[in-house]
Amino acid sequence: MFSNVLSNTVIFDQAHPLEVSEYVNRHVGHHKLEFADRECSRSPASRLNHRDFAGLGLSSISYGDQVDVRCPELQGIYHFQVVTRGECHWRFRDKSVRLLPGQALMVNPNEQVSLTYSADCEKVVVTVPQALISEVSLHEAGLLPREGIKFSCDVINLNKSLGFLKLLEALLLEANETELDLSHLQLPYRDILIRKLLQQFDSNAASGRDLHANDRSFSHLLAYVEANIRDDLSVEELAQVGNVSVRTVYNLFAKYFNVTPKLFIKQSKLKSLREELVSGKAVRNVTEVALDYGFTHLGRFSSDYRKMFGELPSETLRRKR
Repeated sequence: MFSNVLSNTVIFDQAHPLEVSEYVNRHVGHHKLEFADRECSRSPASRLNHRDFAGLGLSSISYGDQVDVRCPELQGIYHFQVVTRGECHWRFRDKSVRLLPGQALMVNPNEQVSLTYSADCEKVVVTVPQALISEVSLHEAGLLPREGIKFSCDVINLNKSLGFLKLLEALLLEANETELDLSHLQLPYRDILIRKLLQQFDSNAASGRDLHANDRSFSHLLAYVEANIRDDLSVEELAQVGNVSVRTVYNLFAKYFNVTPKLFIKQSKLKSLREELVSGKAVRNVTEVALDYGFTHLGRFSSDYRKMFGELPSETLRRKR
């Protein structure tokens, strides 16, 4: 599976496991490496390939020894991991799973896990910033769950998802091709992969996507919020626009999005503001844009933005310039 994956991106070959672990800590995700057999001398048999690709981190890792890894938390990033050889045992807080070749899972930010690599285990790891998952989910569903996107820790067999498997192979081949800056070609691969991850793995992202045909007044409310996103909208105003009671407005947002109307409006403002920053049309500073959307408490605004997208608004603007 994935023969010669990232072969042009070798960082270590025939290295000590601790050398690879140190690099992984800096560039892939924080962890602690321990050897299953503490008395055995370590031969330099570890291998690591790594490349950045349109904001994603692509890695192929093999420690060449049976090792235990403890991950206290992965701040601000999701891990999509595929076993290509050997096996890997995962231990979450409430369950344990075993990955064999061709099997994959998703690990959420701030999720504490521990795992054991077999001596012949090799994995492909794709790190996805929280901001990118949030951005795509917002575009697809129109809203983020209160707690952010959370994937289940269920295992999927890529051999039963051939379209997804072919996409991943194409992305890895593209990343292996050249050192030239081809970011304009890489972005479509990245965005399709993230959409596929949201489709392939169960998560809380799907809630609220489909509105019942009978709640046409609610569809009208959502359109009104979008059209007046810079205004200081109130629940009473939405009730008047939808010709329903205030209580009905609360019930509708709870039913479809599991949030209050106030939180929905705030998240919608943050989403629209981010789209403005990402588009490159916002040539002003972040403060002026925030004030345009009614965010007068700038410290709280930055904090809410980072919780939602995994980065500060100034970082979003800086990346797009």
